[in-house]
Amino acid sequence: MEFRRILVPVTGTEADEEAMKLACRLLDKKGKGKIFAVCVIAIERTLPLDVEIRPEIKKAEGILTHMEVVAKEQGCVIETDLLQAREAAPAIIDEAVERQVDLILMGIKYKRRFGEFSLGDVVPYVLKNAPCHAILYHQYTA
Repeated sequence: MEFRRILVPVTGTEADEEAMKLACRLLDKKGKGKIFAVCVIAIERTLPLDVEIRPEIKKAEGILTHMEVVAKEQGCVIETDLLQAREAAPAIIDEAVERQVDLILMGIKYKRRFGEFSLGDVVPYVLKNAPCHAILYHQYTA
């Protein structure tokens, strides 16, 4: 299975790197496929959306730069974007629609919430509202 336009939301976890490698393997390189890596900074409702939170921006830029390096090692060129939004999940869906992607590939790390495995809020929202195929890469931890 190959995809022409893949969106990879990244957050700085170890799962991001493996998700990017998987996206590079799934990319239709013959048909000039494209990967888009996005990092969303969630802005509190008390602040204006265009506020510059320097530490968060610097961290996100570092994550995106690392994703460019990972993709280049895999023989892929990616386009990166840093987004500021009230919530990450709707921003990911909006980006998928705007870029007309045919796959959203998300890396997730094992999380516990109240002692139980949890996907958090973003993953279920993306799976429910994705305008295309969606794949989760679960980061296995022993």
